[in-house]
Amino acid sequence: MKTIVYATDYSPASIAALLYADGITKVLGVRMVLTHVYQLSAILGSTAEKAFPELSTASKNQERKKLKNFYEKYVGKVEDGSLVRFEPVEHTSVVKGIVTKAMDWHAFAIFMGMKMENKLREVIVGSTIRSLFGTSPCPVWAIPSDTIYAPLETIVYASDFEEEDIYAIRSLAKMASPFRAEIRIVHIATEQEFTGATQMDWFREFLGKELSYKHIRFELLLSNNVQNRLVSYLKEEDVDLLVMLEREDKSFLKKWLRTDMVNKMESYGKIPLLVFREQNHQIFYFTPSYE
Repeated sequence: MKTIVYATDYSPASIAALLYADGITKVLGVRMVLTHVYQLSAILGSTAEKAFPELSTASKNQERKKLKNFYEKYVGKVEDGSLVRFEPVEHTSVVKGIVTKAMDWHAFAIFMGMKMENKLREVIVGSTIRSLFGTSPCPVWAIPSDTIYAPLETIVYASDFEEEDIYAIRSLAKMASPFRAEIRIVHIATEQEFTGATQMDWFREFLGKELSYKHIRFELLLSNNVQNRLVSYLKEEDVDLLVMLEREDKSFLKKWLRTDMVNKMESYGKIPLLVFREQNHQIFYFTPSYE
C-alpha cells in the first residue's frame, strides 16, 4: 500500500494540512502516517536519558498518543488502523527526522502546514518547508493555514517547457487522475522572449509521447513581471493547486519564495503548493496506475 507522511508541530497552521492530507489520502486510497519530530533530551534532559534508557520507549508512546489525540480531535476516530498510523520520530533535526520517516515508509508525498501571519495575511514559508523542498525524497505539499479541503478540479503546473518538467507532470497526472482534475501547464514569457510558442509546441508534442492523460491544457502568458502575472492568474482562474519543480541550477520556485514576494502572496492565499524535486526523478516512489 502506498503512503503519504503528514508532519505536524501541533500548531494551528498544521490543522488545515491535516484535514487536507486526510481528504487527499481518502480519494487516492492510500495510507497516512502522522509524525512529529521531538528531541528526547529536551523532554528528559541529557543525563536522564542515559540513566533511564527505558524512558525513551515511554516518551515515544507518549508522543504517539499525542499524535492520535490530535488526529481524533480534528478528523475523528480511526476507522481502519491500516490506513492511519502514528509514528513520532526522535531526532535533533526536524527536517532530517521527517525525511527519515518518509524514507522508512517509501512515502510518495509529505504534507505540512504553512503559517498565515497577522493582518497582512502573508504566507510565511518556514525554514523547515524550505529545507524539505531541497532535500525530500518525495514531493512536498505546503498547505496554507486557512485552506479548506475540496476535491481537486484545477491544477496549475508552472513550467519552463523543459525536459526536466516531464517526470513531474507524469507523476502529477497519477495524483490528478482519481479527481479527473484538469492540469494546466502554464508558462509566463516576457515580451523579449520570442521562443515561447515554439517551445510550447515542442513540449506539448514531447509530453504527448510520454503521457496519455486526457485532462491537460497548455497556456502561454505574456508579462514582464512573471511572479505578479502568476499570482493574478491563480486568483482569476480559481486554481486549487499550484505545482512547481525545484531545480538545483535554476528554479522559478526560488524566485517565488524570495523575501520580496511575501507582500504579494495575499492573492495566493488559500492555494496549496506542491513541489517536486528534480533530483528525485530517478527514485520517485509514486508508481501506481490510476488510469
